[in-house]
Amino acid sequence: MTRSHAHKISGCRPPRLARTLHAAAILLAVVHPAFSLAADSPQAYPDRPVRMIVPFAPGGGSDIVGRILARGLSETWGQAVVVDNRPGAGSTVGTAIAAKAAGDGYSVLVSSSAVAFSPSLYKNLAFDIRRDFRPISLLARQPSMLVVAQSVKAATVPQLIELAKAQPGKLTYGSAGVGSATHLGGELLRTSAKVELVHVPYKSAGLAMSALLAGEIQVLVTNMATVLPHVKAGRVRSLGISSAGRSALAPEIPTVEEGGLPGFEYDTWYAMLIPATASDAIVRRLHRDVDEVLKKPAIQRQLTNQGIAIVASSPQALGAYLAAEMKKWAEIIGAAGVKS
Repeated sequence: MTRSHAHKISGCRPPRLARTLHAAAILLAVVHPAFSLAADSPQAYPDRPVRMIVPFAPGGGSDIVGRILARGLSETWGQAVVVDNRPGAGSTVGTAIAAKAAGDGYSVLVSSSAVAFSPSLYKNLAFDIRRDFRPISLLARQPSMLVVAQSVKAATVPQLIELAKAQPGKLTYGSAGVGSATHLGGELLRTSAKVELVHVPYKSAGLAMSALLAGEIQVLVTNMATVLPHVKAGRVRSLGISSAGRSALAPEIPTVEEGGLPGFEYDTWYAMLIPATASDAIVRRLHRDVDEVLKKPAIQRQLTNQGIAIVASSPQALGAYLAAEMKKWAEIIGAAGVKS
């Protein structure tokens, strides 16, 4: 039996051809790492820690959602998911860092609806959210609360409006930075109530909350996860919830609209994105695993207990939603004259 015939019977390729194919596969993997990852991703990914960039300081809604999700993914993967807080300029500093990261699946972005605001607030951004990222999934959404420091002599929305009109420019409201969700919430309050409030930006909702507790600012419109524990403890006073209906976690607190400001409705959403160079295989794997984590009862309890509703989506649905939100907020920001 000839050597070549023996290879045909055994079903193996001749050694020279096998070596050639092996060398070509190695070369392709070097030139385009996503090729090898795409082929092996269901089994091999991730095989080292994953960085989750959150473009806000610790303590805010994005950080809370990100850390809960990171713990769930760590358990699923058996690999650490390290939350990397990169605050600044209304989330644009951290988002720019994420945009420049490799699309190998080892750097992801978890941010808030601020990603839809920033293009209308900042000129010459170092990134384009739709060009430089691929959507993975919506994660959650939650209403905000309008809260005031205990030193403020207002127990209702009308009382706050009356106080602000009597002292124009004296009351200050905090935010997680220019262009953040809390900034837009404060601006919505200012324009809806037709009052003059002074904006004081911080690097996260958590830091703005600390400023309210310390008496550095008097008013804050921020997510329930950040503020509800302080409301329950009596450290700050809630005047209303920004959603259309009351929250099951605090049914005694009226909506802002109920409290006397018609048409005030506003919430914050959170999403995961990945650098645009990520392969289809990585997008599918991340979406599948994120979706599975969000279905775990323990994860759902952790989020729900903080007033956060899970709203998982497909990558395609997030892409369409992001485009619609960018258009909506561009119109609102333009009409309100908000500037960075």
